[in-house]
Amino acid sequence: MPHTLILFILTLVIGLYMLWNIGANDVANAVGTSIGSGAITLRKAILIAAVFEFAGAFLVGANVSETIQSGIIATELYPPQTVILGMLSRG
Repeated sequence: MPHTLILFILTLVIGLYMLWNIGANDVANAVGTSIGSGAITLRKAILIAAVFEFAGAFLVGANVSETIQSGIIATELYPPQTVILGMLSRG
């Protein structure tokens, strides 16, 4: 298997794993208080979170990606390995 295909698959798997974790963290932060206070049930909270997490990613995900790609970080100042490690790290 070519190295680029292995790198592509590895990047895809890591990216999906990170998306899963980030989404779970967002949902926990957003609905934890509502469930804990008894304002809504767990079932309703999961349904609301699923709808709005998907809607946010689908409707404005491209805008977020464009903003990040627009040069917020001057990646040319760093070696490629540092940039890749920075993108894979969670702060």
